[in-house]
Amino acid sequence: MPVGRVGRPHGLDGAFVVEQGSDDPCRFAVGAELHVDGVSAKIVVSRRVGRGRHAIRLDRAVERGTTLTVLRGALPPLPEGEFYAFEIIGLRVEEVGGRQCGIVKDLLPGPANDNLELDDGTLVPMIEDAISAIDPAGGVVLLNPGFIV
Repeated sequence: MPVGRVGRPHGLDGAFVVEQGSDDPCRFAVGAELHVDGVSAKIVVSRRVGRGRHAIRLDRAVERGTTLTVLRGALPPLPEGEFYAFEIIGLRVEEVGGRQCGIVKDLLPGPANDNLELDDGTLVPMIEDAISAIDPAGGVVLLNPGFIV
């Protein structure tokens, strides 16, 4: 699961700013393990920088723009009925009754609610009126009938 991206250098000690970093501050603590291109790396320096972002240095060199990830098992369990965004992206979207609507391309945050962006650009608000069920194991998001024209 992505938790950030290697950004611009910060300081002279080899640290870099984490772009699009996780909201969980434990992800960037000294000693925490991240994965870069599938290879484990430990954080050896961590500090807060402007706008609440982190600057970190890993125990090995990494290229700017590289995605920082954690293993699925390192994520805390969520309450029943809640999902991580990466679990929803790629799911089939269909109406109750079987009408196919598309594939979830992205999950977009909104001021009132999040929205599923489908592969054709359609936005579906993540509200109970629109979504009947989300079943990552079954690979499907079920919409209430008639919600998408």
